[in-house]
Amino acid sequence: MSKKRSKAGIRTPPQKRTTASGVAWLCSPDAYNILAGTGYHSLKDCPEIQTAVNRVADLISSMTIHLMTNTKDGDVRIKNELSRKIDINPNQFTTRKQWMYAIVRNMMLDGDGNDIQLPHFNAKGYLDDLEPFDMTQTNIIKGTYGYHVNYGSRSFMPDEVLHFVDNPDPQHPWIGQGYRVLLKDVAKSLGQATKTKNDLMSSPTPSIIVKVDGLTDEFSSVEGRRTLGGQYLDSSENGKPWFIPAEAFEVEQVKPLTLNDLAIKDSISMDKATAAAIFGVPPFLVGQGTFDKDAYNNFISSVVLPKARGIEQELTRKLLISPDWYFRFNPRSLYSYSLTEISEVACNYVDRAIIDRNEARDWGGWTPREGLSELAILENYIPYAKIGEQGKLQQTGGDNGGK
Repeated sequence: MSKKRSKAGIRTPPQKRTTASGVAWLCSPDAYNILAGTGYHSLKDCPEIQTAVNRVADLISSMTIHLMTNTKDGDVRIKNELSRKIDINPNQFTTRKQWMYAIVRNMMLDGDGNDIQLPHFNAKGYLDDLEPFDMTQTNIIKGTYGYHVNYGSRSFMPDEVLHFVDNPDPQHPWIGQGYRVLLKDVAKSLGQATKTKNDLMSSPTPSIIVKVDGLTDEFSSVEGRRTLGGQYLDSSENGKPWFIPAEAFEVEQVKPLTLNDLAIKDSISMDKATAAAIFGVPPFLVGQGTFDKDAYNNFISSVVLPKARGIEQELTRKLLISPDWYFRFNPRSLYSYSLTEISEVACNYVDRAIIDRNEARDWGGWTPREGLSELAILENYIPYAKIGEQGKLQQTGGDNGGK
């Protein structure tokens, strides 16, 4: 077999082959730390950030999804196979709760502001399945105007997929940009604080300092100091007193360094509040402060529902053909209300014939009863259709009383 030669006629050294051990080393954690450095930590590694994102994802995925239609008397809920498909089993391997949870997680964290689903239709043209993309294997390619999506060896145009966006790019509002840049420094600070805390707990500062006569021969070497410690300071039984020569040793107890001395506790509290503020989450949901019902309800209205509206609109414009139909989340169960408050509102609505008594029972979690589905009004609860037949009590005076 002839040797390979370069253009100058000089024999080139044989090419090095990559051995199995070399490949194994490249895949090892040590190689990652050397090549990529140890300064980077994923946002998913920060418990406070995960807590904030998971809370939003849990709330949005808990809402039922209604298929609605416009009518002249207002919007009415439709119950058919399509509404069941989206609200119960949008994906053949999971439920709506888990499916929607993953969408919100990708939008806010894992997918850097984006989540993409591929609709599958059967031979009759009906929606059969919604396939979630692995966002770590998905590339969104920006164009001069618009974009396309590469997933593995496949390429899709925007109208072929469902694209859920959070925190849209100002220059390309059809693509999300997530919160990675805003949270980078916060996550780094929290990670460093956790590392410092763990280091202090695993290797605490000694609380006893022993002053030894430096002129002794034993103190001049590491082995000598170890021998002195074993001879005078070690005790085989807890609580057993030490006996040391007074002229050679002086023992002093000192206060070890704590997290308060380093102001780590205040720094952690501030970073947790900052991470919560970036996501719009109340601080008490990430372990800072106490529960505030008004702040929680405002969080539902100003953070959770706007994200849900974006999901609603994407489902509506990509999956529905009828201009009168649309998808809508039901947020009523998310708000923090006591049973007393719900009962008072329901009773007021019943008295004014806004809802019937079975609807009021449903608000409290009770099953309907026969005869309570008619609208009733006033304290007598007469049928709403017969309200004109109600007699008026008139004061006539004397012994006759009122009629």
